[in-house]
Amino acid sequence: MLQLRIKEICKERGITLNELAERVGMSRVSLSGIVTGKQKPSFDTLEKLADALNIAPSELFTPQPTNTITCPKCGTVLEVKERI
Repeated sequence: MLQLRIKEICKERGITLNELAERVGMSRVSLSGIVTGKQKPSFDTLEKLADALNIAPSELFTPQPTNTITCPKCGTVLEVKERI
């Protein structure tokens, strides 16, 4: 599932979702759908959101923990535990 950090970044920057929607030229309802994961944004929309927030598009995505790997066969995320 696509997880975006839009709400978190807006909070860090002191921008409301309404303001972001206006900057990007989209409705608040459409932006809300993207924030909640109900709508999948196009690449163009991701670029517009990143530009409006003055960040790189990659910063919109939730970083994955570094102690995990994804199984190439089934897609399961596995936690790698360190041996001591």
